[in-house]
Amino acid sequence: MSDSNIKSEPNAKKVLMVLTSHSELGNTGEKTGFWVEEFAAPYYALVDAGVEVTLASPAGGQPPIDPKSELPDFQTASTQRFDDDSETQALLANTAKLADVHSDDYDAVFYPGGHGPLWDLTESLDSIALIESFLASNKPVAAVCHAPAVLLNVKDAQGDYVVKGKAVTGFSNSEEEAVQLTEVVPFLLEDELNSRGGEYQRVADWNAFAVQDGLLITGQNPASSELVADKLLAALDS
Repeated sequence: MSDSNIKSEPNAKKVLMVLTSHSELGNTGEKTGFWVEEFAAPYYALVDAGVEVTLASPAGGQPPIDPKSELPDFQTASTQRFDDDSETQALLANTAKLADVHSDDYDAVFYPGGHGPLWDLTESLDSIALIESFLASNKPVAAVCHAPAVLLNVKDAQGDYVVKGKAVTGFSNSEEEAVQLTEVVPFLLEDELNSRGGEYQRVADWNAFAVQDGLLITGQNPASSELVADKLLAALDS
């Protein structure tokens, strides 16, 4: 397993970043995966703050990139930095297998979004167990856009859903409608967070918004990626 931060510092915080391995956009014949901005923005925010980031995915190896996230309209300073960063590209091509990582080795976990996690990470027993272990150890769990779906089947020691009674956010129903995928996705994240007792919050479509409630840190959409990373960094420093 490789650390992303080659300049390892003594006592540096360690964050596990978990990406999807799912590449098929439902029955459309189109591809999906993770959204580049939702990986790049938090990745560089964490690394620049001296955090050691380890990358993992259910299948290991190269996680699929949503091709739409590479279109010109969706490029940011962080995605451009990633495009020029062969070292990070090599780390991404060799993610650890999710089943082989352990929460004991990290101070927090971060899940980038994209539509892929709706299909694999939501139901992944490895991911569910990992998140439960982080929370039981009083370690933060962060997720952005569609990735808060990874929390849907996670339960606490009492058997309650961890989002129950918690302020959470994620890709909204109206944002899903705007990208015309309401009938393609396996479920609507806003609805599912509410159905498990989460106190879903949001702002206007495409505006940056992140919320923290206890150990859970969630962001609404791609524009919220760096906000989630900032809240995670603050949690790690507290």
